[in-house]
Amino acid sequence: MQRILVPGRTGQVGWELQCALAPLGTVIGLDRNQMDLVNPDSIRRAIRDAKPDIIVNAAGYTTVDKAESEPELAMQVNGVAPGIMAEEAKRLGAILIHFSTDYVFDGKLDRPYTEEDATNPVNKYGMTKLAGERAIEAVGGQYLILRASWVYSARGANFVLTILRLARERPELSIVDDQTGSPIWARVLAETTAGLVRRRELVPAHGGVFHLSAGGHASRYEFASAILSIAKALSGIRDGWASVKPIPSAEYPLPAKRPRHPVTNKDKIKRVFGVEMPHWEDQLRAFLAGLPGPAGRGGN
Repeated sequence: MQRILVPGRTGQVGWELQCALAPLGTVIGLDRNQMDLVNPDSIRRAIRDAKPDIIVNAAGYTTVDKAESEPELAMQVNGVAPGIMAEEAKRLGAILIHFSTDYVFDGKLDRPYTEEDATNPVNKYGMTKLAGERAIEAVGGQYLILRASWVYSARGANFVLTILRLARERPELSIVDDQTGSPIWARVLAETTAGLVRRRELVPAHGGVFHLSAGGHASRYEFASAILSIAKALSGIRDGWASVKPIPSAEYPLPAKRPRHPVTNKDKIKRVFGVEMPHWEDQLRAFLAGLPGPAGRGGN
C-alpha cells in the first residue's frame, strides 16, 4: 500500500486531504511540530522517516497581509521549504503535489490566465509562492503544482466564515467589488487532488503547473452576496442579516495589494487529467448546506 505524506494536516486543505486520501493508502499527516518548515533539517528528517511514495504539501504561510511585515518567514515557508521537499521527493522517487495560488499573477489581463502566461505577483505572499514553484521546477522530478484561489472550509479563518459571522453582528457590510477570483471549497480541492493521485501514472509524462480553482468567477462583493443569499434560503431565516454594499478597493486599504482579476483558465487540467471543476456557486451551496446553525441546515 502506498504511503502518502501530508504536511499541514491541521489546515483547511490538509484536514480535508486526510479524509480524501485515506482510501488510497497509508496517510501520514504532519503538523508544524512534526515538520518545521523554517528548519530544513526538520523537513528532511520528517520525509526520510516517513519514506512516502507521494507527498501532498498542504502546509504554507497563508496570511497575505502579514507576509508584508514578515517576508523572510513567508519566504522560508512558501519559497524555500517546497524546494527541499522536492529534493527529498526526487531522492526517494516519490511524487510531490504542491498547492500554489493565482496570486502569482498581477490580474491585469482581460482574459483568464493560462499556465503559460507570465507571472508577476503584486504582493509578498504571491512572490513567496512563486518562489516555491520555481524551487520545485529547478529540482525537477515528478511533481504537480496546483494553483488554487480563495480557499474556504469549516475550519480556520476564511472569507465565508467571516462573512457569516459579521452578517449576524452588523447591519451593513462593505465589500470590495473590484477583486475577482474563483472560490473553492477545501473539500472539493482535496477530493480533486485525490483523483489526481488515482491517476499518478500520468505524472511522469505530464507533470508541471496546473490551474485548479472553481468553475466561473466572482468579485468579492458577488461572493459575499451569494453567501448570504444561500444562507438565508437554506436556513429559512430572512431577518437579522446584514445588507451588502459594494465598494472599490481604494476604500478598504490593506497592507498587501491584491491582484484585481487573476482568474485562471482550467483547460489544461481538463485536457490532461479529465478534471472539470464544479462552478463556485454549486460548491458554496453544498458547503453551506452542511454547516450547523443559522447558516445551513445540517452538520459535517
